[in-house]
Amino acid sequence: MDLGHTRAALDLATASVERERYARAAPRERALIGIVRARALALDGRRSSAVAAIRQAEADLDRASTDGDEPKRVWFFQEASLAHETARTLWALGDLDGALHHFRDSVRRREAGSFSRTHAVTLGYMGTVQAGQGNVDAACRTWSRALDAMDGVQSGRAREAAVTMRTVLSPFRHRGIPSASEVDARARVVLQRVV
Repeated sequence: MDLGHTRAALDLATASVERERYARAAPRERALIGIVRARALALDGRRSSAVAAIRQAEADLDRASTDGDEPKRVWFFQEASLAHETARTLWALGDLDGALHHFRDSVRRREAGSFSRTHAVTLGYMGTVQAGQGNVDAACRTWSRALDAMDGVQSGRAREAAVTMRTVLSPFRHRGIPSASEVDARARVVLQRVV
């Protein structure tokens, strides 16, 4: 999906929910697979199917075990992860208010110290949504938090978030808006050190 191969992503995600392995998977695994499919559906323009897939992923995660009786490969997929992916799905559907709500929920629920890269990226996406709503001041506050969280993080997605900040802020670069100038300068510094 992130490489722009929407049709192939949807085919793979759909195949993953149609196989016997999915039916035997633990609820947390089904939630992860399901929310990935939801985003693929959204990117393919299938709104009602994407929303139904979100609901199913939520239901699956609600049934997930909290006693460690699930595969270790999916331990990371918690409520914060589901909120992050739900936000990305709603964003792809053009529902900026819904996306912002779920990004905020993800930030609130995530253990920022344990998942600093994901936390920084989530804040980066959240700022971009706020800018898309025309709220550049809120976006700059959120991006400032994202840049704080990027300290010590080496990540392509963090780099992409910093590039997006600079791109979105480019029309404001010479307008004398202090928050925009500050975030732009900080993002430039991050881009010099984040690989």
